[in-house]
Amino acid sequence: MKRLFLFLFLATALLLTGCGYNDFQRLDEQSKAAWSEVLNQYQRRADLVPNIVATVKGEANFEQETLTRVIEARAKATSIQVTPETLNDPEAFAKFQQAQNELSGALSRLMAVSERYPTLQANQAFRDLRVTLEGTENRIAVARNRYIQTVQEYNVLVRSFPTNLTAMLFGYKPKPVFSVANEAQIAIPPKVDFSASKP
Repeated sequence: MKRLFLFLFLATALLLTGCGYNDFQRLDEQSKAAWSEVLNQYQRRADLVPNIVATVKGEANFEQETLTRVIEARAKATSIQVTPETLNDPEAFAKFQQAQNELSGALSRLMAVSERYPTLQANQAFRDLRVTLEGTENRIAVARNRYIQTVQEYNVLVRSFPTNLTAMLFGYKPKPVFSVANEAQIAIPPKVDFSASKP
């Protein structure tokens, strides 16, 4: 009886090793870690927004509509609750990504409008915040790229034979990825003009 149990245990272990089970575990953990880094960078950006808005508010006659859009976009982006299940829910993932894209767009518009205000451009605090924001946008791009690569490897495993049989057996489903448009944006620097204009 003991030998039969041992044989079944070893046979099961060999089958699971050969069918990609361990690869699913490894890539699932890697995708979660990569996603955590994406979230960390998004949070870093969200934390910068109040300081940027406060600095810009000090500029006389600055366009209120632009500031309002940034504030609203930040509120929307930070209000979405992200859970580990978000990675396996394409609809929730897309909603979260859309909110982040709206914040990116609002910040881009804010930076573009700020170019028209020489005294704001001369403000050292504002210049420092712009440099920090640029670095954060670059970190977001790197973190998203790492996540995309990990998920791509995971999804190939889910769809390839014979590992697709393991995926069906254990309920592994393809993970959502950033849309093609977003992936294209990752390949180029963020479309934000961070160059300081001389007063």
